[in-house]
This record gives sequence, structure tokens and C-alpha cells, in this order.
Amino acid sequence: MEMIPLTLTALSLPIASPQPDDWLVVALHGWGANASDLVGLTSYITLPGVRFSFPEAPFAHPYAPGGRMWYDLPAQFNADAPPALHQQSDLQESRQRLSQWLRSLPEDSGIPLTRTVLAGFSQGGAMALDVGLSLPLAGLIILSGYCHGPLPATVTPRPIVMVHGTFDPVVPLALAQQARATLQAAGLSVQYHELPMGHEISPQALTLIRTALTHLSGKPQDSERRS
Repeated sequence: MEMIPLTLTALSLPIASPQPDDWLVVALHGWGANASDLVGLTSYITLPGVRFSFPEAPFAHPYAPGGRMWYDLPAQFNADAPPALHQQSDLQESRQRLSQWLRSLPEDSGIPLTRTVLAGFSQGGAMALDVGLSLPLAGLIILSGYCHGPLPATVTPRPIVMVHGTFDPVVPLALAQQARATLQAAGLSVQYHELPMGHEISPQALTLIRTALTHLSGKPQDSERRS
């Protein structure tokens, strides 16, 4: 039986003068997007000494040309009876690929996982929760995300920031609220924000992301550097 190589491709944005104390943000795209989808947001959240990497999901999207997915999804979420996603074979493969890829990052980037923040939008946010809770990451930023199912038996405490739109027509707000409750029940601290937006990353959400990265990394924003 032929073994599938557990690898992912990724886009990386280098910085002009890498330093030993640099940080890394890994951003996971959503269903039907690809590795380049979130790249444009970096101009709004860039901080000195913070690099970015954008891995691409391993599966082709069935409807969006050039789109990718971490696993297939039903046409619509029912917040009262969310689908049992965590046992899907495609999700299990993506989980294994992403976990292995993240574990290889320190050797490739020179940045330890303890200075790596894992972020994700929509399906990417769900993947960040799924994989990130089992790794010694600096923090998680979950945008319009949700939980796949039960959390790992052992989770390592780390900062978690969640942002969700109150008018999200794709991932119901109730799923984000359920995810927050699940995380808090496991003893995890969650900074939770509901914003008046749909299934998107609004300017207000970008401000929250930038603030979270500033607090996690200790890297000053440009205005702070000039003061």
C-alpha cells in the first residue's frame, strides 16, 4: 500500500532583518480558499520581528476552482445538532499532516513553537483549535471558528482569542459560544469577542488580532516604537 507523504505546502513572508527573538504567526485559511487568501491581511497586522506562514489545505475543493479544504463539510451547519466532524477520514488526515508540519517548523524557521501563534479563519479556525491545543504554542487566534468535537484528553494552558460575527450566516454564532464554553470547561482562558459582522474579518477584528499579537509577542507596535 502506497504511503501518503504527510506534508503541506505553505506560503511564507520573510522579514528584512531576521532576529533570534523573532515570532511566527501561522494562519490557516477556510473552506474553499487557499494559502494566499489571508496574505493580504498582513499589511494591517504586521509587527516588527513577526513572520507569517500560510499553509495550504491538502484537499481540492469540489466546487471552487483553485480552492482547497481541510475536510468536506455539509451544505449548512445546524447549531442545535452540529455534524460529527472529528471522525471524518479527511479531517483525520489533515490533522495528522498539520500537526507534523507544525512540529517541523522550529527546525525550518529557527523559531520555537513557544514563540509561534496559530490562527485560523472558519474551517481553519476549527483546525487551529483541533491541532493547536496539543502543541506547546504561544497562543491561538480563532476567527469565525468552531470545535470539531471533544477536546483532547490533555490540553496545555495558553492564551486563546476568539472573534465571531453576530450576523455570521455560515458558522452560526451559537457554535462559537459552544466552543467557548467547551474550552472554559477544560480550564482554558478565552478572550471572546462578538462583533457586528458576518462571516468575515472586519477592520475591528483586525485591530483585535493586532492587539492580541502585540500582547503575546511583546513586540511594540510602530506607534509605540516612535514614542
